[in-house]
Amino acid sequence: MNSAQEKAYHDALSEILNAGQAILAAGGSALDAVAKAVSMLEDCPLFNAGKGAVYTHAGTHELDAAIMDGATLGAGAVANVAHVRNPILAARAVMEHSEHILLVGAGAEEFVAQHGAELVEPEYFHTEARHAQWLRARKQEGMLLLDHDAASQAATEIAPIDPDNKFGTVGAVALDLHGNLAAATSTGGITNKRVGRVGDSPLIGAGCYANNRSAAISATGTGEAFMRTVAAYDISARMEYAGQSLQDAAQHVVMDLLPRYQGRGGLIAIDAEGNMALPFNTEGMYRGYARVGAPVVTAIYK
Repeated sequence: MNSAQEKAYHDALSEILNAGQAILAAGGSALDAVAKAVSMLEDCPLFNAGKGAVYTHAGTHELDAAIMDGATLGAGAVANVAHVRNPILAARAVMEHSEHILLVGAGAEEFVAQHGAELVEPEYFHTEARHAQWLRARKQEGMLLLDHDAASQAATEIAPIDPDNKFGTVGAVALDLHGNLAAATSTGGITNKRVGRVGDSPLIGAGCYANNRSAAISATGTGEAFMRTVAAYDISARMEYAGQSLQDAAQHVVMDLLPRYQGRGGLIAIDAEGNMALPFNTEGMYRGYARVGAPVVTAIYK
């Protein structure tokens, strides 16, 4: 990654964090803040969600997202949607207007369209960079590495967080002045993934979880490992049942538990007291945080 590319990521993260910070500073809800942040991440082609999502093996886009309210444990999610501009807003529509938590495919699109979600043609999600990445993946006949992983750098001479060797997820967590937590997660999945594959992002407790009694968590990484370990909920459970701090619980899950199942990635989390944890076991992770009244902080590498 050259300096111009690196600056683009920092600038995008700062803009999004400032938008979420403004909502919280004005007394807005954590739910509104995470929905705004993730919708902006979906609109930014730098990230693998919404515009700029990766391609499936068939050359299509299948998007997943989830959102959760820590005050009520209300949650909504969508999976395998192909026409929804902002899957996170669709997930919120499911949470607020449906008796269900997870809707998929055409049924999800029909429902959320009835409740204001913007539908677009599949071409909207196309970017030249992702398309070229997919063609290279097809040629290699394999799925690529994590968004933030350069574990094979020595063998392939790639740069850390090289766009040809990654997939990723976007997410946000927040604590508002009312003491409520919220989490949101959205993804385009894995480059060259099998059609119909669903990862951890839209699964409550795996890639997204929020509970005012513990923490709000949003994860990114090898989805199957996060699913097997119910990673986001495990952090909450360790805090609520074992009395662990957020930092200790998150560190254990990311550094000890996930690697047992070839799980690579990281997460962002905040607890009811405003403590944060942003652990990852990869070469880097696009991340940042903003406290009301303080400068925004962004980072990529360790």
